[in-house]
Amino acid sequence: MADVNRGNRPLSPHLSIYRPQMTAVSSIMVRITGIAALLLSVLVVWWLLAAATSETAFNFIDGLMRSFLGDLVMFGGAWALFYHMLGRLRHVIWDLGYCLNVQTSEKLGIGMFVLATVLAVATALVV
Repeated sequence: MADVNRGNRPLSPHLSIYRPQMTAVSSIMVRITGIAALLLSVLVVWWLLAAATSETAFNFIDGLMRSFLGDLVMFGGAWALFYHMLGRLRHVIWDLGYCLNVQTSEKLGIGMFVLATVLAVATALVV
């Protein structure tokens, strides 16, 4: 076997010129928002269990969820739910064979971010 000097080899050039693609970023965000929705469901279950057990337990979690921090968590959770829903809808559209070219896919990715934000703000203003 040849004696290979592994310590002085240059890094691959793609590491310095790689530009993240919108379709990859939006796909990763769909996965992250799915995990965030799961964590948010734990808070909702905690709130429901506290309501079923005692008044002091309910007052604690209800006060926590109605605080400024709770409002931020709920807003982020609403955004995550809307983004995840739009990501699943995008996959249904792709499964039907539509919007598969790169330019349209990138526009759908940007649209998901924008529409999720608009829907979360609208929900926050209504609720």
